Amino acid sequence: MEPTVVDNPSAGRFEIMVDGQVAGFAEYRRRNGTISFTHTLIESNFEGRDLGSKLARGALDAVREEGSGVLPFCPFIRGYIQRHPDYLDLVPTDQRARFELAPASAEPDIS
Repeated sequence: MEPTVVDNPSAGRFEIMVDGQVAGFAEYRRRNGTISFTHTLIESNFEGRDLGSKLARGALDAVREEGSGVLPFCPFIRGYIQRHPDYLDLVPTDQRARFELAPASAEPDIS
């Protein structure tokens, strides 16, 4: 069975499910149209299956779909965004330096 990512708002986290079991989660706090990711964990018996990346991608895709911004306090989520710059637009422009995220690509200065 393919892993699925679900939002569990009552627990304040996105969960990745494998065969009906919670294999890991990305905890968050919602406030003023942004989601602050604080901690990500994959259970030890599920490690080595690329579930962390699938969880990050699923959570970030869900955030994009709902139109919220992301504050990546969690180092794993922040690292995922650094490796996948197509998610950088989810982090408000004025917050990117705070998380040491590169600004959106700018036109090169050729003057």
